Amino acid sequence: MKQAVEAANAVSRRDRVRAATTREIKQVARRILVEQGPDSVSLRAIAREMGMTAPALYRYFGSHEELLRNVIGDIYLEITSDIQAAIDAAADDGIGAKLMAAAREFRTWSLGHKREFGLLFGAPLPGLDLNHTDIADECGQKFSGTFLALYIELWNNRSFPVLAPEEIDPGLRSQLERYRESAGANGLFLQAAAAALPVGAVLSFVYCWVRLYGMVSLEVFGHLGWVLDDSGPMFEMMLTELLPVLGLDGLGSPGGGPTRARRGRNPIRRGQGP
Repeated sequence: MKQAVEAANAVSRRDRVRAATTREIKQVARRILVEQGPDSVSLRAIAREMGMTAPALYRYFGSHEELLRNVIGDIYLEITSDIQAAIDAAADDGIGAKLMAAAREFRTWSLGHKREFGLLFGAPLPGLDLNHTDIADECGQKFSGTFLALYIELWNNRSFPVLAPEEIDPGLRSQLERYRESAGANGLFLQAAAAALPVGAVLSFVYCWVRLYGMVSLEVFGHLGWVLDDSGPMFEMMLTELLPVLGLDGLGSPGGGPTRARRGRNPIRRGQGP
């Protein structure tokens, strides 16, 4: 009995040491990414900082790609956690406030982690295979699920007017319907809920994400510097313009201050002229 306990303790210690070393490898890889850029994140560079040989790293990760995919997964979990914390802090103020809090935290995190943003949302790194599912994809689904869950909560609580199928460009509609069908086949709860949305509601969700991601990307990659030293007010203007798309016309004010009624035109809602 004593020998069995000692053996179990030895295994446990080895597991803890292995887990700690794995975390350190990922931390070093991320630090090199931030300080030197993605092209510098090589197994040799990581091993040199850790006082190990590059072949020794293969005991922890099967390849350079596997290591990077694990780093990507960790970053997805970090941004998801920060966004969820912002949502929780706004929970008492209703779904509209939670949506705005999530959008603002996405921007805040992205501007504070520009290298990491590029790794997650920029051009894929050379050599990374994007055609298989692994930990990075699973963690990425948790990130996207944060926004999707908010949107479904909004729709279930207060469905709002959206375009009818025949009002959507046929080419766009077929793509949205294909996404909705594939989401339903996924078997996950959130995706199944998304599959039950009218195609016009799917369009509204995608439209809002494109606007949010596009604005933040322009800021992160410095493409607004030619005209704006502070793009915060422009970001808040963009959020305000999205409120009618989400049926939240009476919510919001620039800068995230006290709300006041703001009614604008929804570019993708039925029954509105040019």
